[in-house]
Amino acid sequence: MKIAIGNDHAAVELKKQIMAYVQELGHEVENYGTDTSESCHYPAYGEKVARAVAAGEADCGILICGTGVGISIAANKVRGIRAAVCSDTATARLVKQHNNANIIAFGERIVGVELAKDIVKAYLEAEFMGGRHADRVAMIAEIEARG
Repeated sequence: MKIAIGNDHAAVELKKQIMAYVQELGHEVENYGTDTSESCHYPAYGEKVARAVAAGEADCGILICGTGVGISIAANKVRGIRAAVCSDTATARLVKQHNNANIIAFGERIVGVELAKDIVKAYLEAEFMGGRHADRVAMIAEIEARG
């Protein structure tokens, strides 16, 4: 699986560790984030990852900023993106199973390295359940189409 990853200045170190972990799991990682702690704007990185996922250049994405919230809000502005902030493994699993989230986000200031790895693993191992959940995801797409 090809995974797009992006981050702002608040999450450089965690991004590096998550990239290495995702590669250990056997996935390809494309870095769309910053590699410096110099202050930058998280919306730019959320958009880059979201556009890569929406265009099919990546199968899914991982976004990291201070909390995961701002960068996920930016990503969700791109048509076809369902980015969800996850601070625990149950949420990470369920956003894939029920919402078919194509991007997860978390915050370096919120979760530690080991929990972040567990979140990523739970998300990557989960599968969309379809059925009634597919109907709900379709409803979300309809709302998005109406603007």
